[in-house]
Parts: sequence; C-alpha cells; structure tokens
Amino acid sequence: MVFNDNNSKHTLNSNESVQQVSVDYDSDWRSNLSNLEVPISVEKDPLLVKALSLTIEGRRISKDMGAKLFREADSQGLSSLANLIKVSRFGNYVFFNENLHVNITNVCTLACRFCAFRRGSRHIDAYSLSPEEFVSRIKPFSHIIDEVHAVGGLHPEWTVSHYSDIYQLTKQRYPNISIKSLTAVEVKHLASRSGLSISDTLSLLHEAGLDSLPGGGAEILVDSVRDRICRGKEKSSEYLEIHHEAHMLGIPTNCTMLFGTVETIEDMMTHLDKLRKQQDNSSGFQCFVPYPFLKDNTRLPEARLSTANEILRVISISRIMLDNIPHLKAYRMNIGDHLAEIAIHSGADDIDGTVGHEEIMHEAGSTTSVDYDAKRMQKLVKSTGLVPVKRNSTYNSFVILDEQIKSEKMKLPIAGQ
Repeated sequence: MVFNDNNSKHTLNSNESVQQVSVDYDSDWRSNLSNLEVPISVEKDPLLVKALSLTIEGRRISKDMGAKLFREADSQGLSSLANLIKVSRFGNYVFFNENLHVNITNVCTLACRFCAFRRGSRHIDAYSLSPEEFVSRIKPFSHIIDEVHAVGGLHPEWTVSHYSDIYQLTKQRYPNISIKSLTAVEVKHLASRSGLSISDTLSLLHEAGLDSLPGGGAEILVDSVRDRICRGKEKSSEYLEIHHEAHMLGIPTNCTMLFGTVETIEDMMTHLDKLRKQQDNSSGFQCFVPYPFLKDNTRLPEARLSTANEILRVISISRIMLDNIPHLKAYRMNIGDHLAEIAIHSGADDIDGTVGHEEIMHEAGSTTSVDYDAKRMQKLVKSTGLVPVKRNSTYNSFVILDEQIKSEKMKLPIAGQ
C-alpha cells in the first residue's frame, strides 16, 4: 500500500492489492474522533466529555485540567478516552520494530541517584566498547534487525571522534541498519569534550551515520526535581534545546518521561506541556516514551514508585495532552508484557521492539524477556485483538503482519505531525 500526506510517501508491504489513500495528518484524526462512538465510561463523566470536546475542537488540555483528569477521572473512562484518541489516529494498528540495544559504555562521570547502570572507570564491571566490539555485538542479529539503539554513560575520555568511528564502521558493515543513539546529555558531554557547538556535534555524528536520537534522559523537565534525582545532568531547557538543534538538522528524535520518583502530578503536567510546546517549534518528536522508575538496585529510597493503575493513567493522560506528537510507546522493557497489553488499549500505539539485549532497565530490576522475535511480538499484539504493524526506526515504512485485515483506511502519521 502507498499512503500519502501532502508531501510524503510511505510504502507498506502486504499481500493486499495496492491502494492509494490521501491523508491530512494535521486535521483528519480530529475529524475521525468526532465520528467515533463515545464509550459510556466517557459519557458519564462531565470532565472527560469536556476533554473530548476540547480535543475535537483543536483546543489543548491545560496543565491544570490535565492534573484534574489525572486525579479525579475514573480509570476506565480515562483509558477509554485515550484509546478513542489513539483509534482516531491509528485504528486498530499497534507498531513495533526489530531492534537491538547495545550500550556503548557503562562508565559515567555522573552518578544519578536513580541509575543502577553506571559504573566508575575503575569498577570491576566497567566496560567501554571499541568500534569493532560494538559491531561485533550487532553481528549475530544483523540479518533480522533494522535498528540498533545505542546509549551509555558519559565517558571521561571519549570525544565525537570515537562515536563517529563507531557509526561509520556500523554503516560500512550494515548499511541498512538505522542507528538510534545518544541521549541529550551524551550529546552535551561530547560537545564539551570536543570543543564544539551542539549543532556542529550533531552534524558530524549525523554525517558519520547517526539517524535519530532515542530521547532518553528527559527524566522530569522540572529543574527542582532534576536537582534531587540527577544533579549535574543537563537542565530542562538544555534537553529541549538539544532536541531542537537535532530537529533543525533533520534528525528525528523521541522524547521520554521518567516518573515515580519524587515528582508531583503538576510536575508531570509541566513536563508534557514543555514537550508539546517544543514540538510546536521544531516538529521533530516522533514518539513519546513514558516509563516508571524501577527501584531495585538503585539509590533513591525516597522514590514513591508507581502502581500499575498509575502507570496506565500516565500513559492515558499523555495521549490526551500530547496532541502533536503522533506516537506513544508502552515500553514493555520497563512495564512488562502484561501491562503493555493493557496500555495499548489505554492510548499507546507502540510497544518498542524485539530488543535482543538490554542492560539499563535490567540493571534496575526489569525481568522482561529480551529474546522476542517478530513472531512473538505479533502474537503479543494479536492476543489483545489488535493488528501488529512492523515499522522501521523512523516510522516511514510499515508492514502489516496480518493478512485478514478488513479495514482499507490507515492513519500513519510521520514524525513531527
């Protein structure tokens, strides 16, 4: 199938005949939303009805209203409204990709209180991958993956050249694998170590093979919270500015939120509001990834942690408030498969990927399996009654993994719309 917006063409391979579908991504989903049947759980709650009306009208849910929804709305109704918005954008489709996580180093100059992954340079478990070692991690998976997700610590000695060497060698060996790498604070650290501006640093890395940024490290974009959980990292404004610079260079990024530490509901709403305002300015966020703090093995004893219900409420309110970021991920590596299955009926349209290997979440206590292949991901999605769609790293190529699809319409917004 070929799906067009005004300027872009997206190819989706399936056994069905080719169909041309014109989609106005900026307005069509709101029109779709106005025509969907409203669940009883939404109809009976005046607050949810108001949120639905505002959304259809193209008016934003304020931070205060978002906090009120989070505190007061019935859980089923909140999930139903978020799911309604998701369906208006994507129908019954749920996205994933075939990817591999490779953490380049666990050596870090910082010691964030929530991080169980970081090691000092002299620690017995410290490691730092050379370009050849990095590529060797990819080799066993190279025939099945289309993305390598690579983040790590702030190495005290490395500059832009080390990462450029890694990306160039990866592209030489595996030109069809997309490189999604570096959090904002890693970019800041490399720029400082290399004596370069953020823009020049990103330009050099992009030329070397960097395709997108994963968006990690946002934590909570409120500096008073950051001072308590990750003192020394970039400020909230710096996180947003680094992503802005990436977007200006044509590098798409994801954005994230770590919740369940010491933040308030108001802090979370401020975080979401800052992300959507940044998206208004630079239009490069393709996916939002909220994930709860995992307490095991970390050094933040005052963390309040999140219940399963709170995790789902965060996912739902994020879908309701983030009207200009197309995709929302239920990050199964963090919340587990069972909760991810519920989350894709609560506003999430993506469940990340096959992963292959992962250290950061598992060091912090995650027990989610990392050995899924496309068939198991397909089974996970289909078990919920939804339709799995295999995507590429930047959401512009799609393969439906179900030949029994009846719907002929598909909404597949590209990054930034």
